[in-house]
Amino acid sequence: MALRISGKNLDIGEALRERIAGRVGDAAQRYIDGRVNGHVTVEKEAHGFRTVAALHLPTGMSLQAEAFAADPYAACDLGVERIEKRLRRYARRLKDRAGHQAAPAGVEMPYVVIETPKEAVHDEAESAFEPVIIAEQTTSLRRMTVAEAVLELDLTGASALVFLHAVHGRVNVVYRRSDGHVGWIDPPATANGAA
Repeated sequence: MALRISGKNLDIGEALRERIAGRVGDAAQRYIDGRVNGHVTVEKEAHGFRTVAALHLPTGMSLQAEAFAADPYAACDLGVERIEKRLRRYARRLKDRAGHQAAPAGVEMPYVVIETPKEAVHDEAESAFEPVIIAEQTTSLRRMTVAEAVLELDLTGASALVFLHAVHGRVNVVYRRSDGHVGWIDPPATANGAA
């Protein structure tokens, strides 16, 4: 297990570092035989502490959890508790689907993340607003069923997931709706059979 523990705007003491490493290590060993890489960042903010944990599993899945509390130990405990819960859920669902073979890795597809501004100015310039591209990279799309995609969406805490449908191979999207339900976009095949 390779786990990087760091502090942002504060110095992480050895006791807190060992506490985080011990709890994450125990959970990883219990649920996925300890094969995990990741990082935990504890950040001091204006009115408390935020802990962000991200674990990268050997299957290619990434689990993320975030917590906020007034005390750094409480924030870490809450963040680690959430990542443990996601690991437990992931292991249980893998066990429930035992016997199914893993799908092929997928294909490389470029993607772009666009962020809207935090504070919107309400004037005539707003209608001419062009969002800024803040991240662009190439990643591989995994071939999976819709159920597997929803599972990954739940486990990662992401708002959307793009994947290749296991049956027909077209690009699909599952996303978290504002009402809490999950939406699924499955575009129809074009006349030449491509998506």
